[in-house]
Amino acid sequence: MPSVAVNGTDIYYELRGTGPSVLLIAGAGGDAGNFDRVAGLLADEFTVLSYDRRGNSRSPRPAGWQTTSVAEQADDAAALLTVLGLAPAAVYGNSYGAILALDLLVRHLAVVRSAVLHEPPLLSVVKNPGEVQAAVGAIVEAGMAAGGPEAAVERFMRWAAGDVNWEQMEPGLRQRMLANGETLFGVEMGKFEPYCPDDAALAGITAPTRALISEDSPDFFHEVATWLTAHLGTELLRTPGTHTPQFDHPEELVRTIKPFLAV
Repeated sequence: MPSVAVNGTDIYYELRGTGPSVLLIAGAGGDAGNFDRVAGLLADEFTVLSYDRRGNSRSPRPAGWQTTSVAEQADDAAALLTVLGLAPAAVYGNSYGAILALDLLVRHLAVVRSAVLHEPPLLSVVKNPGEVQAAVGAIVEAGMAAGGPEAAVERFMRWAAGDVNWEQMEPGLRQRMLANGETLFGVEMGKFEPYCPDDAALAGITAPTRALISEDSPDFFHEVATWLTAHLGTELLRTPGTHTPQFDHPEELVRTIKPFLAV
């Protein structure tokens, strides 16, 4: 399994295809396997890089690592692109991965050619963040009570991705996602959602950027998408399916984002 030391940790990564470079950044669970189908569809035109975010799946948890930040995770992605000689790359981020992609645009613009931000959970910009936090917290707490971090991962993913996507997930990926519960709930959750670049930082983004929303996602993601388009002065793209279209509508997702990855 290929891995490389970057930013003080070892990162597992996968490369497919040839052509202009594209980086795919996963959300909760942080596993490259989220993008197996999408990466395969893109590999005929692009060099596609996906990776397990630090402390998830095949990227080991660093010694003494108890917390994280948007900056730390974006620094990982920037260092990975640089070490592998793939910068500047087009970046597609899903969920937490979209927050990290946004921070790449703000602080590591030199490694980004263009970006598509799919449903970053920026609770800092929604009208009623407490309602979202309470709903997600109740799901996680019920899972923890029923069976600890693994049960909480399953309940959270069924809420975020849908029952069918969870049940049809490739078994190896599902097992890795379950094993990432301690990282998701003990390290990551609550660290990314408050992120909110100021207007000056957003105004400094010069790479072509698009916000993307799924038709069946919760309303607060639509609020975030509206905020992004207004503050970035960009276009809103739409794709069918859930918060994880890489599972339920990979072909439509690729058709939607491909023109912007080629920029």
